Formats: sequence, structure tokens, C-alpha cells
Amino acid sequence: MAERRARPASTAKKHTWRRTTRPPAAAPPADPGPATPAGATAEQREADSVIQAALYQGGVRVATPSSLADTFRELREQRDGMAWIGLARPTEAELLSLSAEFDLHELAVEDAMEAHQRPKLERYGETLFVVLRAARYLDAPEEVDFGELHVFVGPDFVITVRHGAAPDLSAVRRRMEASPELLKLGPEAVLYAILDAVVDGYAPVVAGVQNDIDEIETEVFGGDPEVSRRIYELSREMVEFQRATRPLVGMLHALMAGFAKYGTDEELQRYLRDVADHVTHTSERVDGFRQALTDILTVNSTLVTQQQNAEMRALAEAGFEQNEEIKKISSWAAILFAPTLVGTIYGMNFDEMPELHWTFGYPFAIGLMAVVCVSLYFIFKRRDWL
Repeated sequence: MAERRARPASTAKKHTWRRTTRPPAAAPPADPGPATPAGATAEQREADSVIQAALYQGGVRVATPSSLADTFRELREQRDGMAWIGLARPTEAELLSLSAEFDLHELAVEDAMEAHQRPKLERYGETLFVVLRAARYLDAPEEVDFGELHVFVGPDFVITVRHGAAPDLSAVRRRMEASPELLKLGPEAVLYAILDAVVDGYAPVVAGVQNDIDEIETEVFGGDPEVSRRIYELSREMVEFQRATRPLVGMLHALMAGFAKYGTDEELQRYLRDVADHVTHTSERVDGFRQALTDILTVNSTLVTQQQNAEMRALAEAGFEQNEEIKKISSWAAILFAPTLVGTIYGMNFDEMPELHWTFGYPFAIGLMAVVCVSLYFIFKRRDWL
């Protein structure tokens, strides 16, 4: 491990860049607990952001400072030690304090403040800046929750800035502390362990999404009307998942390309290659999920169209049958209307009417009614109305 440069507070690097100051977001504590009082001191507010800070020497934890100031002081005293600082949604003042102490580049610090960055790997002098997108599957709402993790890796320090619930870096710390032979390899070993934890966290997400796709296929062929919305929402999650995993492939290959240049330990090289294999596999699965959802959406659209056509055909058939019934009713109404008309005319109380006093007037009226009705019946019958 490279020998640590002394960083007295009076000679700390000063940054000249400026940015709009905004009220820092309140950072939740690592574990649920009482809210920070309104009159809390700076040390209490800092404790909410600092999840854990520890100093290591030879792969063994030698100190657990309670604040950033104590961490800086004890790290200066241990020239061959390594600091591992974990932050969750830190305030601007905390990041600026870290920037001044560890000579962090202002662009990387600004990215860590703003969050919402794409996964990337950038080197600023001796410091490596890594942005990762972690993911976890929530069983109750059946959705994927994404978190963001920024990692600063220097010659004798690792700083993690977490935005979101994932990943669980406390498990990574416990795992590394249980393997001092690996931890004593320095900050690079911590970085690879973090990468491995993020990538391993993708496996439950892949399993959950696969289960969702299986359920969606059943719902599609079952005719569930709400399935289109579920397909759309899952497709959006897969786009986000793809944005989280695809850049990792290039990032890990870039790290592997620097093995010889930076003299990476052989054990770490094997470790990183294994992580790269897992990322490649996950990225391919995510690509497959997107294609599968596209195909399912196409099938669902086809089934919906077929169902709509069947409904329209049924409506047309019902309309045709109704039209036939109306024609029959209209035909019989016309037939019955003829005798009603004749009877009505001859039933009028007038003295002067044709054939009113004729002996054959009544038979003539009856015969006229019969002739008209029979004629209308045959006319409607010929037109298939009856």
C-alpha cells in the first residue's frame, strides 16, 4: 500500500468552484429510530449521515471513530492504515469536508451531491470514482426498487455515499472483516467486494422479474384486462434495470484492462473476473426480459384485437337478428293496418258514402280487407320479411 501523505488541516486543498447552495436533505439514520431534534448539534446531524467509519491496519479494524473529524485525526496518526467511511445521503458540508481532507475532485463531489448519475468509472489522479446502481425486489408491491451508490477509492481510503436503501454495505463490511487476508490488500479489495455485493443483489431481482413475467403470461391468456398496465410498468423497470447493468460490463472490463498498469493483486484479478461474468450473465437476462415483454405485449395486443373483433361480430349478429324481428313486426303491423283502415272509414257516421246502402256493401268491405291483407302477406313473404 502506498505510504500516506500527511494532510494537515492548515494545508488542506481548497476548491474554488461554486455551486448554488440548497438546504441539505435530511438523511435517515441507518436503523429506524427517533427523529433528530430541531435543536440538534452538528455532531448529532453528522451521526445521522455517517453510517459507519472505521480504520483498518493489516486487514484488522483498529479504530471506530464516531465522527468525520475523529476519522481524519486518527488516519493521520496511522500512516499505513486505511479508512473506510460509509455515508447515507450526506449533507453538502460533510462532502466538502471529505473533499478537502482527501483531495477529491470537485466534479466527482458535485456528482455525489446531486445523485441521479449513470453508472460510470472515472479516475482523478490517484482517486477512483465509481457510480453504481443497486437494485432490490420488493415482494409486496411486486416492483423493483433502485438505489444509487457512489464510491471514492484512494490510496488509503474508501468512501461510500449511498442514495437509497440498497445495497446493504454493512454486510459487505462484515464479510471483509471476516477475511482479513483479503481486506489487507487495501482499498481495491473493498471496491471489488462492493461491486460483488451490488451484482449479487441483482440475482433476487432477476428471479422476481422472471416470476412476474410467468404470471403476466398466464394473465394475458386468461384475458385479464389489467395485464396491459402491468406489462408497461414492468417494461419501464426493465429499461431502468438495463441502464444499471449494461454500463457495468464496460466498467469491469476497463478495470481488468488496468491490472498490469496498476499492479493489481492476482487474487483480486480473479475476484473481479468472477464479478464480470456475473454482470454479463445478468445483463443478458435483462435483455431477454425486455424482448420477452415486447413479445408478450404484442401477443396481448393481438388477443385484445381478436376479442374486440369477436365482440363486434356478436353485436352485428345481434343487430341482424333484431332487424329481422323488426321486419316481421312491421310486416304484421302493415297487414293488420289495412282492415283497420277500411273498417275505420266505413264506421264513420255519414249518410252519403259510397256503397253505404248497397246490399253487398258489407261483403264488399270484408272482401276488400281480405284481398289487401293477403296481398301484403305475399309481398312481405317474397321479400323474406315473414
